[in-house]
Amino acid sequence: MSEPATPISEHGLKGETTTLEPDRQERLLARRSAESRATVPAADLHTVLDAGALLARERELGCGITAAVIAAAARALRAVPRLNGSYRDGRYELYGRVNVSVTAIHGDLHATPTILDADQKPASEIAGELADLYAQARAGELSPAQTAGSTFTVLDSSAYPLLALTPVIMPPHAGALGFGPLRETPVVRGGEVVAGHTMQLSLAVDHRIAHGHHAAAFLEEVRAFLEEARI
Repeated sequence: MSEPATPISEHGLKGETTTLEPDRQERLLARRSAESRATVPAADLHTVLDAGALLARERELGCGITAAVIAAAARALRAVPRLNGSYRDGRYELYGRVNVSVTAIHGDLHATPTILDADQKPASEIAGELADLYAQARAGELSPAQTAGSTFTVLDSSAYPLLALTPVIMPPHAGALGFGPLRETPVVRGGEVVAGHTMQLSLAVDHRIAHGHHAAAFLEEVRAFLEEARI
């Protein structure tokens, strides 16, 4: 009579298991991401912009592409206020201030600090504020107050060679904008095909408050602002 088969441990097949405790920021991200996927009926839109003028202006100012995108998004939120709000209990809440949180994923940095009143600041000022916030985040000194009060999210994925990365809407926000990276590619200017740079923008919106025409208008505002380098 044959011996009964010895049960195979799934843990044994996977090798030694290491258990890690998420930090405060990671716990918050996990909770809010799950909430977003479970409760927000999202719609996604994408566009590509000619980044030639933006790159030239950014080199002149030394402000960085991230700061330029934040400035563009903040001004677009003023133009399309449905995206600077939230859907709550069957009503629309529109906020009086434009506070943009920035999710940065660069190497060991994963933080979401908030730029308060971003619509009132040029890209150069936003860049200086971001540098200070990122330095504090890397040192583990970013306070809860510096990640609070946001009305919209910008996701910076420019450090990775991705075609597109659709951002997750962080409730109760009405939307989130992702961008990057810059790509060397042929572009059409004045009817001529020339060497240039493009950048993709990806927008996710809560379709309960931001309908198709709101989302399209917002994305066009951001694209035009960046292509015209009004930073």
